[in-house]
Amino acid sequence: MQILDINTVKKQLTMSMAINAIEDLLKVQGDHPTWIKTPERLVIPTFEESNKNTSGSHLSMPSVVFDGDNEYAVVKLVNICPDNPKRDKPTTMAVITVSDNATGELLAFLDGIYITQVRTAALSGIATKYLANPASREAAVIGTGGMAYEQLNAILTVRPNIQKVTVWNRTPQTAHEFQNKFEQEYPQWQVDFRVCESVEEAIKSADIINLATRAMTGLFEASQIKPDAHINAVGAYQATMKEVSNSVIEASTAIIIDDAEGGLHEAGDLIQAHNDIQSTWTWDQLTGTLGDLVNKKISIDANEGKGITLFKSVGAASFDAAVAIKIAQKAEKEGLGQSIEL
Repeated sequence: MQILDINTVKKQLTMSMAINAIEDLLKVQGDHPTWIKTPERLVIPTFEESNKNTSGSHLSMPSVVFDGDNEYAVVKLVNICPDNPKRDKPTTMAVITVSDNATGELLAFLDGIYITQVRTAALSGIATKYLANPASREAAVIGTGGMAYEQLNAILTVRPNIQKVTVWNRTPQTAHEFQNKFEQEYPQWQVDFRVCESVEEAIKSADIINLATRAMTGLFEASQIKPDAHINAVGAYQATMKEVSNSVIEASTAIIIDDAEGGLHEAGDLIQAHNDIQSTWTWDQLTGTLGDLVNKKISIDANEGKGITLFKSVGAASFDAAVAIKIAQKAEKEGLGQSIEL
């Protein structure tokens, strides 16, 4: 078994690798639906009774993936700890195991923090590839926590002609820190940053808007953004959260989700719009899934004049599995990380 810490994972995993791995998985799933098995994740709320810690959650996310030659069992264990930034630790803590399902042999034990960040961003990258105007020149980053770095990296990977990035965070200092760190750690992207004092200022001329917040109400209205903007919404991961307003949802010409079943329980933006008697949007208006786009079951013209497009991400264990399997295969072949026998 190979043990790979976060530094080893970072050295081996690129955004293009993650995007390709997930697109390949979605294509396999489209051709052979039974080859990918993703049971409903187990979610246990934490610290509900505590007055010392903000309520978080523990998740167990299993998946089985058959690639045509081998079958793998992959399990991600996640702890979401909202108070961790105060401790100078990531909000999301995770580990991933990869096993050979034929023998039961444990092949790899991997740090899951970076994989989670990259696979979440890769999903946004795929959505941006299919839904955002190819002529996009400006992106907005709303919410500059740990997820935001790879989110922007993914957007720039599929839309490298982006020239300007506007940034907003409820804590301005964090937004400035995001800019400085991104420029240092991703020197391959030469973009002009501007930290904004308000969400409205950041989004008004953006072609692509990335949301990664824990907001409880919509952050802006449809009238405040460009009429053909594309939005990636990766925050609001609980039914009680909401970062996309009803007006944006109702104005969108296409709404895509990564995992439709998971969205029924976790896509707070869409759940609340569906349940709001004043909203005109219901679940039957969902355009489709990311897999539908990749497998060309639906086709959306991403060029200018397309209207507002929205991608809602809730994640699924199979996406973690796709990326983790690629790294585990590489680790076994090249002897990466620390090798141990249990």
